[in-house]
Amino acid sequence: MNTPARLFDCIENQLANFPLDAMVAAKESGQWKKYSSANVQDIVNRFSAGLRAFGISQNDNTVESRDKVAILSKNRPEWIFLDMAVQKAGGILTPIYPTINVNELEFVLNDAKVKMVFVNDEDLFLKVYSLKERLPHLKEIFTFDHTPNAKHWKEVLAASTPELIEEVNQIASTIKENDIATIIYTSGTTGTPKGVMLSHKNILSNVMASMNCFPPGENLKSLSFLPLNHIFEKMVTYLYLFRGTSIYYAESLETIAANLQEVQPDMFTTVPRLLEKVYDRIMQKGAELSGIKKKLFNWAHDLAEKFELNKDMGMSYNFQLALANKLVFSKWREGLGNNIKCIVTGGAACQVRLIRIFTAAQIPILEGYGLTESSPVICVNRYNEDDRMFGTVGPTVNGVEIKIAEDGEVLCKGPNVMVGYYKRPDLTEEVIKDGWLLTGDIGTIVNNRFLKITDRKKELFKTSGGKYVAPLPIESKLKESPFVEQVMIIGAEKKFVGALIVPSFPNLRDWCRHNGVTDTNPEDLIKNEKVISLFRELVESFNKFFNHVEQVKKFELLSHEWSVDTGEMTPKLSLKRKVVMEKYKGAIDRIYSES
Repeated sequence: MNTPARLFDCIENQLANFPLDAMVAAKESGQWKKYSSANVQDIVNRFSAGLRAFGISQNDNTVESRDKVAILSKNRPEWIFLDMAVQKAGGILTPIYPTINVNELEFVLNDAKVKMVFVNDEDLFLKVYSLKERLPHLKEIFTFDHTPNAKHWKEVLAASTPELIEEVNQIASTIKENDIATIIYTSGTTGTPKGVMLSHKNILSNVMASMNCFPPGENLKSLSFLPLNHIFEKMVTYLYLFRGTSIYYAESLETIAANLQEVQPDMFTTVPRLLEKVYDRIMQKGAELSGIKKKLFNWAHDLAEKFELNKDMGMSYNFQLALANKLVFSKWREGLGNNIKCIVTGGAACQVRLIRIFTAAQIPILEGYGLTESSPVICVNRYNEDDRMFGTVGPTVNGVEIKIAEDGEVLCKGPNVMVGYYKRPDLTEEVIKDGWLLTGDIGTIVNNRFLKITDRKKELFKTSGGKYVAPLPIESKLKESPFVEQVMIIGAEKKFVGALIVPSFPNLRDWCRHNGVTDTNPEDLIKNEKVISLFRELVESFNKFFNHVEQVKKFELLSHEWSVDTGEMTPKLSLKRKVVMEKYKGAIDRIYSES
């Protein structure tokens, strides 16, 4: 493969090296519709020409002079068609999470001076249209689904002409690797959203550096459901496209299980929260078994919990694990489509216990680490077992350097580090010092190779006794309990550490049935003395893993799961700690009322 310079070069690369029948695919009218490499080339050429017809232009290759196009949509082929079409037409794509609140949406569209917006459906059309009076730069809104009183995206295709296609190809030939490919706004959990400017080189260097982290092979298939608005899924998408892996877009988060059965992918990317839910469903099914089947399930699970990488576990263990894989874990793999070579997880810390168990079940979990500002991958555990280590986020990818600052912060340098924050050189200077990106994460290097993230710098807190506490390891340990769905450790400027705990209500109800508790409503369950006693014993059993100052002294049970819709989680399913602190102030006050 010739070294590509731009992201959209993936089309020519595919056609020259491995033209696919299904470059991308999605369900349309209940059937999987496949778009070949040649189909995609044709659509992207006409789409980019149509964008020119509707006024997308560039005076030169500076970021300010290039028109911005925004997208608010679920994952679908049109998403990636638009991304490449905007690049070729000389514009800059600004992806926005569909769940963004209207105030932040207005800010982003105005800050980027977005000229054209593409949305998934009627709801998102109305969301953008309601702001139109306050968006002086916005000229057009198009929808991917047919929507009353809205222009459909195929009107842009129809505006294409051979002359415009030739013009677009001329423009594309002037685009260089250091030109901005996208501006991705951070989720705004730490204040006003910041526009991260990433060049073709930033993302492409990360694509090429991550190639050898994935399983080898041709004609592989992937399932895509993590939002393409996030750089993790976007970078991996281009990795798939450059290596000739077909991308199938899941219909929704609710249909993932069915889509896995239909597509039978070789790999997919996820975030720990979704992996935890898969594991919880497996454990619930295991709890429903009886007799010999239940004993087999528990035996296999116990074996998996002891699994170690790169270590001879002995003939007896290896024999038993092989048997467990045949009798029990084969069912787990069937649930994932029976073809999974690996699952890549990122975006937040994943429980080591889950990675260990899935890996023992011949479902390797490759945990990685990075930021939007690093395009994103800094480190990742590889498919090759020698380059994996439980409890770490793996070695650095090729061409990327890391070092640990005196205060423990992880610093990163490489071609993947962003150009800067859009229109905010002041903020850029705060996070890039002498070419090193300050990640905001605390970590250590294990065995001179593997990075271990221990916490977020901003999430470390000091008790009133002056002792520092890192909440992440405590939260990760507590979440190992089948009764804990979500947890947040608190205690800044307080005498002791406390916890807000959302129980796993399906598992808790099952426990209640066997322990004489008739309550089933979450509001009643969290007040039940037997339930509170269960969680008190549970917390005590985990406290032994931590030193005295880190131990949870008091907790409050909460009746509702935290989610994106209710505002406590970011779209990539990370916890918004400030929002939780404000929303559950009453519960926190009760924890510290007698302190």
